[in-house]
Amino acid sequence: MASSVRQPWLLLLLVLLPVMATAAVFDDNYAPTWGADGYHLVDQGTEIRLTMDRNSGAGFHSKSTYGSGFFHMRIKVPGGYTAGVVTAFYLASETPYDGSDRDEVDFEFLGNVDGENITLQTNVFVNGDGDREQRLSLWFDPAADFHEYKILWNPYHLVILVDDVPIRVLRNLTGQVAEYEFPAKRMAVRASLWDGSDWATDGGRTKIDWGRAPFTAGFRGFDVDACDNASSTPCDSTDLWWNARRHRRLSVREQAAYENVRRTYMNYDYCADKDRFQNGKLPVECSYTT
Repeated sequence: MASSVRQPWLLLLLVLLPVMATAAVFDDNYAPTWGADGYHLVDQGTEIRLTMDRNSGAGFHSKSTYGSGFFHMRIKVPGGYTAGVVTAFYLASETPYDGSDRDEVDFEFLGNVDGENITLQTNVFVNGDGDREQRLSLWFDPAADFHEYKILWNPYHLVILVDDVPIRVLRNLTGQVAEYEFPAKRMAVRASLWDGSDWATDGGRTKIDWGRAPFTAGFRGFDVDACDNASSTPCDSTDLWWNARRHRRLSVREQAAYENVRRTYMNYDYCADKDRFQNGKLPVECSYTT
């Protein structure tokens, strides 16, 4: 009798163990950057909660830096009135404090007032030169549930994806086009929740309402598929799966999805904003959009 009672629980445990074993654990590849006081950053193993209030926000970073790879994070951003609140997931090189020569690839979720869409802004810095913002309203509410946010970075192009849909592509035309630059420095993976009141909502006109605090974001999926510091394989090697021929350009299906995002959801593209550049001269990559 006792054996028959225990057996179903044993079978259930055997079923669950592989799932538990394959779940990516934060401490394997990441560490807190700031806010590690047990409240602003809560480490639950396979999930991290970042919280911001008037006292602090929080952030974390990968333990390694990478020279190419496929980076992915599942994120649920704060909901409700979140004007001025920025939730970020990004790659960034180790640079001087002023960021004067950094390479960086950004996901930035810009909070908003009640009833208005959260904006997703992406940006790319090369040698400290940014001003490459693109903004879109997503086809879902990123505060309602966790979604996949990914960056494919290889010697051929940089692709930013949301739930496997490409939303941004930057081709590597180094050596083919004069004055062209492409992210080439080793970068760490970073994430943070911070106060962007001076710019994030309505150009900084709408600020954080601290009476609505605390604001909390969730992060999951801490495995990293990338060429790290310990790799004996060159980061541009075709032996690395993300550098294979399949990942050197969008497929026909991916290209169609990408064009639909640009047409349907994008509401700002620096390549369409000649007024912000001297003499209306757009950055060179704007002539080579995929």
